[in-house]
Amino acid sequence: MSLENLTKQYEAILAGLDPVPSRSGLAGTPRRAAKAMQFLCHGYEQSLDEIVNGALFESDNDEMVLVKDIELYSLCEHHMLPFVGKAHVAYIPSGKVIGLSKVARIVDMFARRLQIQENLTREIAEALQSVTQADGVAVVIEARHMCMMMRGVEKQNSKMYSSVMLGAFRESVNTRQEFLQLVSRG
Repeated sequence: MSLENLTKQYEAILAGLDPVPSRSGLAGTPRRAAKAMQFLCHGYEQSLDEIVNGALFESDNDEMVLVKDIELYSLCEHHMLPFVGKAHVAYIPSGKVIGLSKVARIVDMFARRLQIQENLTREIAEALQSVTQADGVAVVIEARHMCMMMRGVEKQNSKMYSSVMLGAFRESVNTRQEFLQLVSRG
């Protein structure tokens, strides 16, 4: 949707919420909100090929590679409120490794879409698997959801954890356990 159309939609929202939507404090709000939403949802404009950009490298390494504490910011597709947390992503290479920053970029691409955490976790794992052809991929996400903290049950200290294990992480208890132990280390 164009910035102009989105701005008009925010004007209508403000008119429905604020008794004086024309007051000076709200003068530029519809356009700013539209630009913010476009930024927060820019993952729709990205593709996996574009993100990876050929950053796959031959490697004899067949041991676990783990990237921990990748910050993520997303919007719940049910309430369009933020959820914020971190992803822990691991894979077992099978002849190729991916550039380190590409793992974080994959997380961001899927997080910057209207999303639920369970699907986000699976999308990251499946994307990394498809790009690297790894022997296994594991993703754990821990996040705080504003839809649960700011409204509804208003539980401030709650966190949601989700995980997806593919290949060796699903098949081998030892591999899965090694990953979970590494993630739990401070």
